[in-house]
Amino acid sequence: MSKEHVEVYESTGNVFADLGLPDAEAHYLKAQIVAELFRLTSERKFTQAKAGTLMGISQPEVSRLFKGNFREYSVDRLMAFLTAFDCDVEIVS
Repeated sequence: MSKEHVEVYESTGNVFADLGLPDAEAHYLKAQIVAELFRLTSERKFTQAKAGTLMGISQPEVSRLFKGNFREYSVDRLMAFLTAFDCDVEIVS
C-alpha cells in the first residue's frame, strides 16, 4: 500500500481567499452574515417559511441561502435580513 503525500497549508482564516476566489472578502462577509441568519432562525425555532416571511423572500430562497447559494444577494440586502430579525448591524474595521 503506497502512501500519498499531501501538502497542508495554514489557513488565512478566509477559505475563499485560500482558494484564490475573486472577491474573497465580500464572499467571506456574506458567509458570516448567512451563518448568523441561520443561527437566529434555529435559535428562534423558525421554519424556513417563517424566516422567509420575516425576510421578505420565499422558503425555497431561504433554503438556497442556507445551503450557501448567496452569491446573488448583496451585502446590503443580507444586512437588511438581519435587521428584519431585530438585530442591530454595526460595521467595524
